[in-house]
Amino acid sequence: MSTSDGGADQGAPRSGPKATYPTERSPKSRKRWFYFLVVLVVVISAAVAYIAFRKLGDPEVSGQATGYELLSPDRVAVQFTVNRDDPSQAVACVARARAKDGSEVGRREVVIPGSRETQVGARTIVSTSEPPVIGEIFGCSTSVPPYLKPAA
Repeated sequence: MSTSDGGADQGAPRSGPKATYPTERSPKSRKRWFYFLVVLVVVISAAVAYIAFRKLGDPEVSGQATGYELLSPDRVAVQFTVNRDDPSQAVACVARARAKDGSEVGRREVVIPGSRETQVGARTIVSTSEPPVIGEIFGCSTSVPPYLKPAA
């Protein structure tokens, strides 16, 4: 073998494939890569767990319909319960009415003021554009829009 292909055993080759592409890495280099990858996997796992907890964990506020009453061909009363972590905080809930085909035919936003109880009941009347067959709660949020806040 000649020294051009790195085959001669005369120390480190000066040219050829073995000089350009070393066959072995140092153990320190491999350990560094291993530690880097372990830290990267731990950081990514923690980020995914945090995001999953925020998205899928218990919400700070929730609303659930407990009943409805069809008042007329253009009105439905929706009775619901609101659960919240901070009872002193006002909550905005959206009640809606649906027609026989499932389409939304009425919607109303309601503010539930702060209180001492974590669970409160409420009732609202939703006006509809077509005859309703059901009244339900679409959702509740702690961010109350400015147009629903009472004038100070």
